[in-house]
Amino acid sequence: MLDENLPLRVICATRLGEDQFFLKSPTGISLKSFAVVSAVELRLFANNLSGLSALYNQAIEESRDSPAILVFMHDDIWLGDYFWANRVREGLKVWDVIGLAGNKHRVTRQPSWAFKNDCFEWDIEENLTGAVGHGNSYPPKEITYFGPADQQCKLLDGFLMGVKSESLIGSGLKFDENFHFHFYDIDFCRQAEQLNLKMGTISLAVAHESKGNFSSREWKSAYQDYLNKWGE
Repeated sequence: MLDENLPLRVICATRLGEDQFFLKSPTGISLKSFAVVSAVELRLFANNLSGLSALYNQAIEESRDSPAILVFMHDDIWLGDYFWANRVREGLKVWDVIGLAGNKHRVTRQPSWAFKNDCFEWDIEENLTGAVGHGNSYPPKEITYFGPADQQCKLLDGFLMGVKSESLIGSGLKFDENFHFHFYDIDFCRQAEQLNLKMGTISLAVAHESKGNFSSREWKSAYQDYLNKWGE
């Protein structure tokens, strides 16, 4: 059962300084704007040049003595709901790990939660769930509707994921620090599945500025590391 008094702590890394984070980053602007309704704690890794997994694991370790709902969030997200913290809390009454977009199905050699093969063919509609806006403002310039939310998933998009710290500490689940940015979320979900943690999507309006980069040398290297780890 979810403790209603458990604080919600956003874990975010940014290359910006702390002051600039609240002035220039979509996430910082959103958190500050909605603080009256959705008051949260913030664990900010400012001026960051490190991989996300190591920072996220540091935040998990810090939560041993200060339990919280941890929301791992990129710094380029425009929140569109000032009750967003309530939506996260409600989602975690149903699921152990929540996200905004995901896949109910998983296949070998999957290069992303949304694609079914390394030719980047979209998975069928029946397997996809959630919705994400895209663009550098809110309302978003476009919205991708994958399918109805509130569905159990095998894989979640990592740009925003929420989980109780006690679920992580109790299960031993953490991020694989070999994945600095690419595939850290897909690998995390694979581990969560092995530990029998339930993952699902929630309905939350956002606009995400980044659409991902599937052609970089770093992405291709991480993909091979992912395949090697999981024997695919």
